[in-house]
Amino acid sequence: MMKFTRRHFFATSTGALIPAAAPALLLGQEQGRPTFRVKVDMVVLSFTVTDSKGRYVNGLKPTDFRVLEDGIAQKVNTFAEGNKPPLQLLDDGTSKPMVTAQADPEKGGIATDAFVGTNVFVLFDTSNYMYRGFVYASDAIADFVRGLDRADSVAVYTFSRNLTRAASLSRDRNDVLQGLRTAVAGDDAALYNALLLSLRDAAKVPGRKVVIVFSNGPDSASMVAPDDVRAVAEDEGIPIYVISTSDVSRDPISTGVFRRLASRTGGKSFFAKTWQKQVEAFEAIREDLGNSYTVTYYPAPNPNEGFRKITVEIKTDVARKLRVSARPGYRPRTGI
Repeated sequence: MMKFTRRHFFATSTGALIPAAAPALLLGQEQGRPTFRVKVDMVVLSFTVTDSKGRYVNGLKPTDFRVLEDGIAQKVNTFAEGNKPPLQLLDDGTSKPMVTAQADPEKGGIATDAFVGTNVFVLFDTSNYMYRGFVYASDAIADFVRGLDRADSVAVYTFSRNLTRAASLSRDRNDVLQGLRTAVAGDDAALYNALLLSLRDAAKVPGRKVVIVFSNGPDSASMVAPDDVRAVAEDEGIPIYVISTSDVSRDPISTGVFRRLASRTGGKSFFAKTWQKQVEAFEAIREDLGNSYTVTYYPAPNPNEGFRKITVEIKTDVARKLRVSARPGYRPRTGI
């Protein structure tokens, strides 16, 4: 039986949202013979479909899609729409509901209900850049948390110079909101350090996950570069949504970084100076999560050890009128 185990963030396959390793395969019993390990990684891919007017398109079936990596067709294992329970796709082209079960942690198993809902990590900027809008920002996050689907889990992290895990990942909204209310204003902002740590936590969680950054923008204390953090999110398949309260014209550097972080990871960026715009941005993110499709697959053999381009095609006649938004690809981990 295949045993799934969690691995350290940087040790996971960078194409997978659910790190997994097969048991060691011994090639010989004699002393000194090498032991090789076979690595099997599942890719979790979420995407939205919109029409020419930007409206979400719901109700599409697994047979309406084709997923490719570098032009190589992939065999999709599971399919889900929004927060509905996932379907298991069978070899004969039919599908059946996945049976919800509890996994045995001693055996490294993953419960099938881990594929239901989204694991949402909210990263809240509490640096001195956010002093003026601190209370309003906290209220906007609280409203967002209350409005999430019951199947979703949410964590709230805050940061200034250091990261604080104010509320651990949970479906209990009261616990999350209580943690949010403990947030206090800090000093300098180390946004990219905090984002990297948040991605590291998210990568350990099975199933679908996203990181939402609520920040004023400027970073004055990080030790890592934003594009390095973006590459980690991109390769791990974790979409980043950004809500920036800064003035787009006054801080073009942060604006460009935020847009790149979002677009390259399959998320979206919003620039909302007012409390009303911030609430609207959170609502847009909530709608995006609720109208997404999610598929999982084990990559077909591919000699490319660099960046693998992911393409989602719609096979129906209306495909030309529809737009698919998904992350552009990932880099698989090389070596054993």
